[in-house]
Amino acid sequence: MPTPLAKAGDRVTLIRCSDPYTAIKPGTLGTVTLVDSAGTTHVRWDNGIQLGLVNGEDIFVVIDTAPGD
Repeated sequence: MPTPLAKAGDRVTLIRCSDPYTAIKPGTLGTVTLVDSAGTTHVRWDNGIQLGLVNGEDIFVVIDTAPGD
């Protein structure tokens, strides 16, 4: 299942994170702050944690796009 493309300002919800040490649980909401040149989607989660999601490793869903789209 490919991860949808996201951009800064989009709201996302986490489906699965491959990081075994993260405190972010499936269903957590956050806002994309940056998608870097490696394709990592950096998110500021609503619980205060900032964590990048790796394309092909982690799964999230865009639930709302940034204004202007």
